[in-house]
Amino acid sequence: MTQIISIANQKGGVGKTTTAVNLAASLAKLKKKVLLVDCDSQANATTALGVDKPALERSLYDGLIGESGIEDMLLSTMLPNLTLVPANVDLIGFEVEMMSAPQREARLKELLSPVADRFDFVIIDCPPALSLLTLNAFSACHSVVIPLQSEFLALEGLGQLLDTIKRIKNAFNPNLQIKGILLTMYDCRTNLSQNVVDDAKQYFNDLVFKTKIPRNVKLGEAPSYGLPVILYDKTSPGAKSYMSFARELLKR
Repeated sequence: MTQIISIANQKGGVGKTTTAVNLAASLAKLKKKVLLVDCDSQANATTALGVDKPALERSLYDGLIGESGIEDMLLSTMLPNLTLVPANVDLIGFEVEMMSAPQREARLKELLSPVADRFDFVIIDCPPALSLLTLNAFSACHSVVIPLQSEFLALEGLGQLLDTIKRIKNAFNPNLQIKGILLTMYDCRTNLSQNVVDDAKQYFNDLVFKTKIPRNVKLGEAPSYGLPVILYDKTSPGAKSYMSFARELLKR
């Protein structure tokens, strides 16, 4: 059965797109068929896979407003098992144009339904906001992975996200679950990072993944080359940690 997973946190700069891209690539390396959906108008996931955004003929926006089918926007990537639904700045318009449209929260679910069964995993990169795009992602997915940066105030705002997930579960998607919380930007040399780990485990227990994603220069460099980190430098701590995370995810 296809697993549809949203990568979400309304705070920016927590490693959300990094996680979406590198989890998708790692699962593809593990022989899983993966569809990565860039559901963020910043379209950083699209850039991170080397796609020229201005040259796109079709993007997620066209599908969400009903002007294009999903088949027209599927892009192959440098990994044989990884396919991309790209985004560009046009996606900003979706929020405004669909404000009063009926069933506006179900547009992404409807768009994905014809092809979802072709894939083992559909990974959705959400915007850093609790917006209509995030609502669409949560309505379409089975579970949510929450990247949580190992920094001061990391847990602030997490309650709002969990409340939003609960509300969407009650109103639109009764099967929605939290897959887990992934600690990112972890620095084993600092007490602060360990304090965030301890606090997260105290509040969320087994929801916290054992794998922690370290601060790693290669993770920051890889998108500028249009590559996931496992293709940019597979021996780097970042590449190894995302591969470890993918294996842990497969066991949940």
